[in-house]
Amino acid sequence: MEIVTERVNISVDGKTMGGYLARPTESASRPAVLVFMEIFGVNSHIREVTERVAREGYVALAPDFFHRSGPGVDYGYDQTGFTEGIKLLGTLKSDEVAADARAALSFLKRKNYVRGDRLGAMGFCIGGHVTYLTACETDVKAAASFYGGGIAKGQGLGGQASTIGRTSHIGGKILCLFGEKDPLIPASEIDAIKTELKQHNVRNEVVVYPGADHGFFCDQRGTFDKAAAEDAWARVKKLFAEELGA
Repeated sequence: MEIVTERVNISVDGKTMGGYLARPTESASRPAVLVFMEIFGVNSHIREVTERVAREGYVALAPDFFHRSGPGVDYGYDQTGFTEGIKLLGTLKSDEVAADARAALSFLKRKNYVRGDRLGAMGFCIGGHVTYLTACETDVKAAASFYGGGIAKGQGLGGQASTIGRTSHIGGKILCLFGEKDPLIPASEIDAIKTELKQHNVRNEVVVYPGADHGFFCDQRGTFDKAAAEDAWARVKKLFAEELGA
């Protein structure tokens, strides 16, 4: 499917948040998906995923939730990128990020090419955490969280209310994808997420890929796992097709 891309600006709390938008060239009104970045910013991998989502028939928007402390960063998967990204990660606060998600969704709803009643989200690493948080704090109908770290911690981002503690507010369906060998997300945290989702009768699917590590979906990382990535993408497409309908 042919797509067009552009850089956009989104107003949130009196500030401007950048974003990368990709959408089909056809003028029909379509469901939309937020694509949440890793600590490396809206880099080439996140832009590629955003375009990939658009080619499936969705309007896709990757918001820069580092806009308060490091707007526009675009890091590679090297030590420098990791070091600088971790610094920015430490500046995030759950309620501010939730405000960013709401602002991005509001931005999409105002577009005549977006079906405002069919919105979803997906994200990777910290973006996976933000995806879970967005599922709790907004009206998205479908969410796909890839290796979201820290979801099951006692505190949320910036020491605010925990993300797992907000699970009862999830109104849509959530897909959580993890790697068995991920050193950042122990099995105990995955089990806690499963328990919480079940307790609150949230429609969900939690998948743990045997032998897969953190970042298994990204082909720019040494931990890329082709089989896990392909299966995960198939599940994401199924989730969005069933819950949003391209």
